[in-house]
Amino acid sequence: MSRFLNVLRSWLVMTSVITVGHSLQSFRDHTFLYEKIYTSKPDLVNGLQSLTFGVWMLLSSVVRGLCAIDIHNKMLYYITLWTFFIGMGHFLFEMFVFGTVAPTIFMLAILTVASISILGMLVGLRHLEAEPGSRQKKRN
Repeated sequence: MSRFLNVLRSWLVMTSVITVGHSLQSFRDHTFLYEKIYTSKPDLVNGLQSLTFGVWMLLSSVVRGLCAIDIHNKMLYYITLWTFFIGMGHFLFEMFVFGTVAPTIFMLAILTVASISILGMLVGLRHLEAEPGSRQKKRN
C-alpha cells in the first residue's frame, strides 16, 4: 500500500474520532449546537435537531472508520467521500443561504477539515487505481 494511502487512513481515523466527539456532545446537550455551530440563529436549535445532528455525525464517523479499515473497498470509499461533500455542503448552505451559521473559528475549522478530506480522498483515488494488483471486489 502506498504511503499516501496510509496517511489518508490515519486522517480518516482522526476525523472519525472527532466526529464521534461531536456526536456525543449533541446527544448530551443541545446547547453545543447553538453555542458552537448555529450561532447566528440559536433560537432555532432544539433537542430534536440536536439528536438528528448527533445521529448524522455518528453515522459519518462509522462510515469513515470503516473506510480507514478497508480503504480498498471502492464503494465504501465513495460513500465516505460523499459524507464529506454532504457535510460541507450542509454547512455552506447554512452559512450562505439560510444564515444560521456564522463564519466563526470553529466553523472555519470544520470547513477546512472537510476541504482537506475531500482533496485527500480525490488524490487517494489516483493512488488506489495506480496500485499494482489492487484488491478488487468480485461480483458474482
